[in-house]
Amino acid sequence: MRNLLINQILEDGYAVLDDFLTPEEVTELLEAGQNLHKDAPKEERKVFSTVNATSTQSKDRYFLESGDKVRYFFEEGAIGENGELQVDPSVALNKVGHALHIDHPTFSAITCSNRVKEVCWQLGFQKPAVAQSMYIFKNPGVGGEVKSHQDATYLYTEPTSTIGFWIPLEDATLQNGCLHFIKGSHRSGVHRRYIRNPDESSDELLIYDRPAPLYPQSNFTAVPVSAGSLVLIHSQAVHRSDANRSDRSRHAYTFHVIETENCEYAKDNWLQPPEDRPFPVLYERD
Repeated sequence: MRNLLINQILEDGYAVLDDFLTPEEVTELLEAGQNLHKDAPKEERKVFSTVNATSTQSKDRYFLESGDKVRYFFEEGAIGENGELQVDPSVALNKVGHALHIDHPTFSAITCSNRVKEVCWQLGFQKPAVAQSMYIFKNPGVGGEVKSHQDATYLYTEPTSTIGFWIPLEDATLQNGCLHFIKGSHRSGVHRRYIRNPDESSDELLIYDRPAPLYPQSNFTAVPVSAGSLVLIHSQAVHRSDANRSDRSRHAYTFHVIETENCEYAKDNWLQPPEDRPFPVLYERD
């Protein structure tokens, strides 16, 4: 498996492992995710968007300080002008993050499983740590587009080490918003970064260091996958997903692993662990 995984990621920037989770594990994660909305705060509903450049997360400490917490982010189309829900609460959320792997036992069990450790081992990680985790809803009708991006924009390490683990809990299809990749784009470097604003007087807590590149849509390859598969994503691979305009949801659980041995996690990354709660390490090679 080691050579196959490494070769595919080096060639395309991503790799797919079918049947990574058992049907029972998929059901358990899906049921846990479907219940997350019950704990979402009612007094202050935060919208998350990767498309709207003026979205509130760049100015909001609720997002900035979510690295070691479980916090709730709604779809733009689910919230009215006065913060009222426009849809049923069960389909209103965009995502929940970014510490499910720490604070929710169901997601922690999968994230820290021997299977995940084995993949990290095969990929050559010496001392892997989990930087963040997210439950992504992509609910029918309101599940928004995720713009073309690289994960290294948000979780930058030197040298490059970040690998995304993306696990669909329902079949991801062309109709409900499967991932699309530009094959080989991981060899083109980091195109821009999303960082903490060095200007402490600005109300923009987070900024991009340069404009967004333009990626021709014809360059993307759709990657539909079945529930329980694992998609491994190189941090520099350009990928996106379309809005879900179908009548079927596309729930997914995703987390990101970084190397911590002879590798530096950038101090200006938007997500920073508290000093007393560092990123949890999966294992350390002897």
